[in-house]
Amino acid sequence: MEHCSMEDKKIEDIIKEKGFYVATVVGDSMMPMLHNKKDLVKIVPTDSILKENDIPLYKRPTGEYVLHRIIAVKRQYYIICGDNRTHKEKVPFDWIVGVLEEFERNGATYKTDNAEYLNYVDKMRKTFWKRKLKNIVIKIKRKIRGK
Repeated sequence: MEHCSMEDKKIEDIIKEKGFYVATVVGDSMMPMLHNKKDLVKIVPTDSILKENDIPLYKRPTGEYVLHRIIAVKRQYYIICGDNRTHKEKVPFDWIVGVLEEFERNGATYKTDNAEYLNYVDKMRKTFWKRKLKNIVIKIKRKIRGK
């Protein structure tokens, strides 16, 4: 995979022009799947309603681009959360710019229909509440220490 040159273009314009967008991940919200400033992602356009576990790239009204996993599909929006986060976000369908098709780490490419990837997704879904509880305990400990 090779990076797409932005040259002051919006990501959605690059996707329309080239049919895909490739970039290095920035941020830790999708750890351990995607590593900050190490892994490449390939985003492709989508015209259909996405499904649970898809990873869309969406653009918030602030202009910020975010790549997080769909955990539920509602009538007019998705419930989305980063793998390394527990805060859920409502994302209207019209915020979606594209969807993750594959990612690259250390020269190896992983497609989103790969068996190893699907096992990872299953594990993340099963451990969500464990991670959520861990974050609650951490917040309580911080409050106790702060008093």
